[in-house]
Amino acid sequence: MSTSTEPRKRVDRSHLLYIGVIVAVVLGAAVGLLAPTVGVALKPLGTGFVSLVSMMVAPVIFCSIVLGVGSVAKAATVGKVGGLALLYFLVMSTFALAIGLVVGNILKPGTGLEITGTFTGAPEEKVTTVDFLLGIVPTSLLSSLTSGDILQALFVALLVGFALQRLGKRGEPVLKAIRSFQTVVFRVLAMIMWAAPIGAFGAIAAVVGATGAKALLGLATVMIGFYVTCALFIVIVLGTILKLVTGVSIFSLMKYLAREYLLIVGTSSSETALPRLVAKMEHLGVKKTVVGITVPTGYSFNLDGTAIYLTMASIFIADALGKPMVLTEQIGLLVFMIIASKGAAGVTGAGLATLAGGLQAYRPDLVSGVGFIVGIDRFMSEARAVTNFTGNAVATVVIGVWTKQFDREQARRVLSGQDRFDETTMDADEHAPEPVAVPTPVAQEPARVPVA
Repeated sequence: MSTSTEPRKRVDRSHLLYIGVIVAVVLGAAVGLLAPTVGVALKPLGTGFVSLVSMMVAPVIFCSIVLGVGSVAKAATVGKVGGLALLYFLVMSTFALAIGLVVGNILKPGTGLEITGTFTGAPEEKVTTVDFLLGIVPTSLLSSLTSGDILQALFVALLVGFALQRLGKRGEPVLKAIRSFQTVVFRVLAMIMWAAPIGAFGAIAAVVGATGAKALLGLATVMIGFYVTCALFIVIVLGTILKLVTGVSIFSLMKYLAREYLLIVGTSSSETALPRLVAKMEHLGVKKTVVGITVPTGYSFNLDGTAIYLTMASIFIADALGKPMVLTEQIGLLVFMIIASKGAAGVTGAGLATLAGGLQAYRPDLVSGVGFIVGIDRFMSEARAVTNFTGNAVATVVIGVWTKQFDREQARRVLSGQDRFDETTMDADEHAPEPVAVPTPVAQEPARVPVA
């Protein structure tokens, strides 16, 4: 009798979390509709989960900004490629944030819900401009990470990041230590996200119990609106830029990256497709220099989908709580998100933590409303990841054209199917276009030198 057994296929735990959130949302909605009083009584479950996420906001933002400033310095040292990439990322992320604000103000899916009695946040404090600016300076360097004031954490992170820049090589050990600390922070955040089904169950049950089916309609509206906005952003904005600059169709590029999209949808993270994007961009005809700078930097600084999500979700929460943000507050939120959103991609829960951080910085009375959106955050993560990934693919090709490091003929062969990507090697060197600018005589010249 043969005792050999086939190895069991490892279950992707992220799928279990996804299923858990779906089940929790359905059960929470059912409890809220069938037993409203019980649903409202479950509010502490959602509040507790928001508190767990808020606990991680300061360390997530501190690590992301410190390491992000280091990435800027590193990318800028390579000259034209780094400078163009950073300028492009800044413009596109700001544009995406603005689109989120515009769509959020047009749809207004949270208007009329009036869930203030369900999710009560900290009272809004009226402070003068001088008090606000002075409040950014913490009591001590470390207190910025423990006080819960996100602007203080952001201020100190920028100071530390620029200080490490000036230190050069002497600052590398500190950067490595912060990078290791960030790994721990994100691991803790990932652990917290396993409580998302419980938080979603309590939050949805409470809000549905208080407002009825109207809350479900509002959540569905913001979710569908976000998906449509991301799709239009990819096709119209990114597609137009790609076509005008490179002549490449966005649909051809997306077809070429089809396998990567399947991987992203399955994991709800664009990080999982980063190595494949590097190899495929080189195979497409973008030179190594451009790919090596643009792709990794873009994964921290070019987060179009996350940007749209942050501003749309903020508008939704403010309207749902019956405390809409005025234009000046929206602009202030946009400026904060331009900085704080860097590094929010690729890690489950980081986008939710950044959302909580943005609200806590400008409207602390809205932070508790984050619990309301927990139930649909997981469903929106795929659209965020796909949009982020597409934005970085387009950016890589565009920067390649601008810096004259893009082989159009190679791209034509690849996108037409004449030169297929070899899935068996997955080695970027195997897929990079052969150099054609090195003359043969130069390579043979040493052979002509007489040897004594």
